[in-house]
This record gives sequence, structure tokens and C-alpha cells, in this order.
Amino acid sequence: MDSSDKLSIERDCERLVTAYCHFIDHGEAERVADLFSEEGCWISAEATLEGREGIRKAMAARQANAGRMSRHVCNNLRLDIHDENSASGTVYLTLYRHDGKSGRSLAPLEGPAMVGEYRDRFVRTPEGWRISNREIVIDFLRRD
Repeated sequence: MDSSDKLSIERDCERLVTAYCHFIDHGEAERVADLFSEEGCWISAEATLEGREGIRKAMAARQANAGRMSRHVCNNLRLDIHDENSASGTVYLTLYRHDGKSGRSLAPLEGPAMVGEYRDRFVRTPEGWRISNREIVIDFLRRD
């Protein structure tokens, strides 16, 4: 693998991280499932979602919560490329969210709901690069 190949892998994985945030924050959470491999896994302290269809079902429920406004701010992506078909990385997450009336364009700013990181594994599939595993690790949590 040359440096151009590595840059291409980095960019593809970065786009997955960015698309994940965009879909959830803009009412398209169900589309998150397509960012995962067929056998993908999404893990948090509260739930483990297994397989693309399991992720799709849970994200459809999130999408149906029209009263929730959120912004996932991700930065400091660190990526390790293992070979031409696998990589892993971490990205810091600051999550702002507010539950209120659906259809509003503005929510009160109360500070982040949580700060932590996503720990990701990526694989190359016939569809292109996908997330094979995403674990959410929370370091700071606002208690309402």
C-alpha cells in the first residue's frame, strides 16, 4: 500500500464518521444502517445492536422521535490502517441534544448532553468501506 492508498482509506472512513452524524442529526437516522457492514455491530452502555437490520430498526425508532434535536460534533479522528481491507480508529464526540416540540428550528443551549468517543472498526466490503463495529464510550454525562 502506498501513501495514496492510505489517504484514500482515511478519507473513506472519515466520510462514514461524518455521514453517521449528519444522518442522525438531520432526520435520516435509519440511513445510518447502510454505513455498517451486513454483520455490523453498534454498542453502547444501554444496548447492543447487531447486524445491519438490527441497527436499521433501532435507528428508525430514533428517526421517529421528531421532537429530538441533536448535533453530534466529532473531531480528532485518529485512524490506524491495518491493511488494505481493515482499519480502526477513535473520534471524540460532543453531543448536544434537546427534546421538545417537533418542527422547531431552535432549541435551548444547555451544554453538551455527553462527551466521549466512538471506537470504530472499519472493513472494505463489496459496497466499499463500512463500519464493522462502533462502540460508544462516555466520559462525561450531563445528569438532568
